[in-house]
Amino acid sequence: MALKLRRQWVVGWLGSLVVAVWMQIMLFCPISTDFDSVIELPFSSLTPLNKELQKLSKLGEGLVKDAEDVCVDESAGIVYVGSRTGWIHRLHPNGSWENWKNAHSQTLLGFAPSPSNHQWGILVCDTQKGILKVNEDGCSVLLSSHVNQTRMISFPDDVVEAADGNIYLSDASSKFGLHNWYLDFLEAKPHGRLLKYDPSSHQISTLLDNLHFANGVALSADQNYVVVCESFKYRCIKYWVEGQKQGETEILIDHLPGAPDNINLAPDGSFWIALLHPIRDGWEFVARSKMARHILATFPNLCDLLVNGVRRRATVIKVGEDGRILRKLDDPTGKVISFLTSAVEFQDHLYLGSLNANFLGKLSLTDT
Repeated sequence: MALKLRRQWVVGWLGSLVVAVWMQIMLFCPISTDFDSVIELPFSSLTPLNKELQKLSKLGEGLVKDAEDVCVDESAGIVYVGSRTGWIHRLHPNGSWENWKNAHSQTLLGFAPSPSNHQWGILVCDTQKGILKVNEDGCSVLLSSHVNQTRMISFPDDVVEAADGNIYLSDASSKFGLHNWYLDFLEAKPHGRLLKYDPSSHQISTLLDNLHFANGVALSADQNYVVVCESFKYRCIKYWVEGQKQGETEILIDHLPGAPDNINLAPDGSFWIALLHPIRDGWEFVARSKMARHILATFPNLCDLLVNGVRRRATVIKVGEDGRILRKLDDPTGKVISFLTSAVEFQDHLYLGSLNANFLGKLSLTDT
């Protein structure tokens, strides 16, 4: 009798727990509770993993913190990188570091050179403020995320400036922000956009919408098209801004073995693309379970069970204009660097940014 009562108590307790969890999901789950979306998983790599990224040098160790992106003033040989402290640091050709400007923000993402207006500077994506213009005069908001109390840009992620002064930027997600980006991954719905800002008219236009986490942006060498990385579709898309194909869209590369983050033009006209690995190896089955996704989203402390692959590996690829992978560099275990978000080529070296490092990586391309 006692055993029977105990079993009834356990069954009742489990039933109450299931009901409580379900009610918590229905009332408080931050992602859509419909079940029609499907998380896509990275495709298998066509090439074996290597350890080339483990050969990198660590620059500014202890000074630089979680630098998401990097840019270079090629004429002066100066490398610019941001920190979660709000400082924008620059590395001079003689190897010395300078705390250049303080943006007073912990949400700095994409960097891009901005040589316009007869003074060299950089554009910086601030997920809270918008697009910043930083030069010797200081730091100012070039394009505010809010206009007349209306949020125009939800999640500015990356930016690039064309020779004609037009600025192209990605708005990663209209629903989720920097500190809960993984919810966009779990929801698996297209909330991202590719935008164009015309400084002469102060107009913002949408070039592409319904993107699955719009991330890095880069212009082609001839500036006829802009590439935007669609992270959670594991592909990069061309949008033609000049020429006979103006306004048309095509895929540069898809079926990638990781989620493309930042993309940067290489000196030979190809592109360096940092790839993220959002899912921990062996946990892909969780991503396929819609119920599991909603439980993880409702109880974010559990998300580390799934969305922490970014801290366990690093990959960067070089992709030609024809979409062929020309080179692939890995740190397969995250021994030296992980959560690699950016790769910029300058003077036969790659400068590497990461959201999980207290240094700027530098890798010789002639020794790999």
